[in-house]
Amino acid sequence: MYKRSHLGLAVAVALALPAAHAEMEVTTVIKNETSLYLFGGQSHNQATSMLDDSTDHDSGQLMKFENSARFFINGDLGENATWHGDLNFIYDTEGVDGYKGYKRFSQNDWLRELYVDTSAGDWDIRAGKAQEVWGTADGIKLLDIINPTDFRELNQNTMEDSRIPVWMIKGERNIGETGNIQLLMSQAEPNKIPGLNPSGDPGQPFILKGVDTITGQVNGFYNIAPALANVAGTFSAGALQGGFAATGAPPSAGLVPFTGLTVEGFARNSVDTLSVPGQFLFPGQPGYNAANAQPGYVVLNGLAQYGFGGGDPNGNYNITNLMNVTGPNPDDTSWNSGEPTSAFEYMANATFATFNSFSSCNDGDGGGCDNLYNPYYNPTGTDSLTGGVTTQYRRDYPDDRVNFGGRYRGSLENGLNFSLNYFWHYSANPDINLSWHDAKSGEELQVLRAPQTMSGLPDTDPAHSLSAAAVPTAVTTDVYGNATNSTTILLRNKAGQFYGPIDPATGSFNTNPNSAVLRFNETLHRVHSIGGSFDYAMDVSDFPVVLRGEFLYDHNDRQPVVDKKLLAIGDLTNSLKMEEADYFKYVLGVDVTVLTNMLASFQFIQFINLDFVDQNRNCTTQFGVTYNCSRYTADFPTLHLSNGLRQGYEYKEFYSFFLSKPFGESQLGRWNNIIIYEEGGGFWDRLDAEYSFTDQFIMTGEINMYWGNDNTTFGQFEKSSNVQVGFKYILE
Repeated sequence: MYKRSHLGLAVAVALALPAAHAEMEVTTVIKNETSLYLFGGQSHNQATSMLDDSTDHDSGQLMKFENSARFFINGDLGENATWHGDLNFIYDTEGVDGYKGYKRFSQNDWLRELYVDTSAGDWDIRAGKAQEVWGTADGIKLLDIINPTDFRELNQNTMEDSRIPVWMIKGERNIGETGNIQLLMSQAEPNKIPGLNPSGDPGQPFILKGVDTITGQVNGFYNIAPALANVAGTFSAGALQGGFAATGAPPSAGLVPFTGLTVEGFARNSVDTLSVPGQFLFPGQPGYNAANAQPGYVVLNGLAQYGFGGGDPNGNYNITNLMNVTGPNPDDTSWNSGEPTSAFEYMANATFATFNSFSSCNDGDGGGCDNLYNPYYNPTGTDSLTGGVTTQYRRDYPDDRVNFGGRYRGSLENGLNFSLNYFWHYSANPDINLSWHDAKSGEELQVLRAPQTMSGLPDTDPAHSLSAAAVPTAVTTDVYGNATNSTTILLRNKAGQFYGPIDPATGSFNTNPNSAVLRFNETLHRVHSIGGSFDYAMDVSDFPVVLRGEFLYDHNDRQPVVDKKLLAIGDLTNSLKMEEADYFKYVLGVDVTVLTNMLASFQFIQFINLDFVDQNRNCTTQFGVTYNCSRYTADFPTLHLSNGLRQGYEYKEFYSFFLSKPFGESQLGRWNNIIIYEEGGGFWDRLDAEYSFTDQFIMTGEINMYWGNDNTTFGQFEKSSNVQVGFKYILE
């Protein structure tokens, strides 16, 4: 739909250009912006491995070197219409991935604006690619929701620059003496959020922790899930060769029988890997020698990082955050499931039978694990057992992404100005939903939370799958320390087939040759936004004062909900979900003019989650360790493996203070300073200045400082604090 409308509009304008050429005016702006890091170190979420410091930057190192040439073109189309174009040719040598140069529907789009203004009766019409501003709050977008935002530089850029023009048609007319009504239809386009793509944009200086938790190369579940699968492949290979049995076991044993052993049970135990080659012995088992034993978490880390050694392809090699690694050696690690900071610590109650579903093996003959090959145990086989689960990132947007809205603006006799706004739109913040699929057919798989049976095997009957509430909060054990009420995650297709090297329904090699894929599906959802604004000017003790406010109610928006109890058993798709929520947001501001011409502005901002989830509970592991297993609304900007997947706020508050004053001869310069404090202890301060040496040559500069609690939106970017200088040269 929109591709055709884009083409039609472009053709119409192109055909009109020759006739309008004599009336066309072109203004060219040559611009440079150069940013330098103020502090050395590593910006949050830039690491490409657990031990990698190559992404550190030095104080004074370039953060941005951006050069652009913009062409503002205005012309007439007959007697009743004009047109405007904004061409933006831009390149940043320090940009990451697609942000170096052209990027469609971003700050780097070549065709920034192109629209026609005309009239029909009493209506003023604008059609084309444009910006429409409904809100005027400082440093934050509330009512300003018609255009999406490019957050590549967080809040640093001006609203005009960070706002992304979209294709729209707008009609506006006056009503009565003071009223004005506006109706519009616009293209729905999501915000550009750095890191929200399969690559994770490593090196980008403004990746939020919440985004890093999705796609980050170290802490993102998009990369952690395949790494978990590789470790599962290692343990599957060991189990299939009898590695978990004291006196040996047939290869078909696999991981399925081990519902009595959880990640916590292995990590907290003492494990002897030396006394009987190829076997993992626990205290009390024949052949166990305490003198040869190591802490289980050391063994787990060694297997996770290096597999069975010798370049094992299952090794993680300290890339993703599977374990809390403190050094390059297998024993340079720690374990604390009570306060987790790594993937395995968060999954303390996941059974080893669950990891059977994560692994797979196939030689391409369609027979599954009928002839297992593992270079460390069975060099004559032909099946390969290297991991299993993979990940896939997909964007599934509606075909006709159209938004509709309207605004009424008016004034009362006492001088109060107000507006009433309504926008039915796709949210500019996309959802990320997780689901399991067959890697070949794409079929969505059923997730079973299988209880443990008397035989120690998982219950494969779908009718017995536990609800989220029925999953035990405490893992009980027998006198030998084996879990007696564990929950195993099984994956099942519509044909009734399970996934993994061993079929949990039969205990034999699985004849299903396919593996599972964990899909990260980026989608958009519809939101009803109802809002309004007001402003009222008055004099207080000879000082001009303006009182203003904006209000917005969002119905059917989304919130990220974390369930740590389900995460602990390895139920990834149900432990990290997007759920419906309504929000009420408002800004109250006071603007005062002091010292002749200095504007001082204060704002109080509050976001209220009307469907806040806060289900507090504690759980215990196989070793009796208590951990927080609550279900709650997460704080999307900051939730991260390093901070317990941080809980959000039911009431989130911000305070801002803004100053602006002209300076210099003939007031040719202006400086501005805005500081925003967010609840939780995060700060952002931007001081910027602009001075016109001539009508053509303008110098600019700014300093952006971030500090405070590094688990806040602003505080996490302390190492991205920067100073920026630039110039603009205008040709008319």
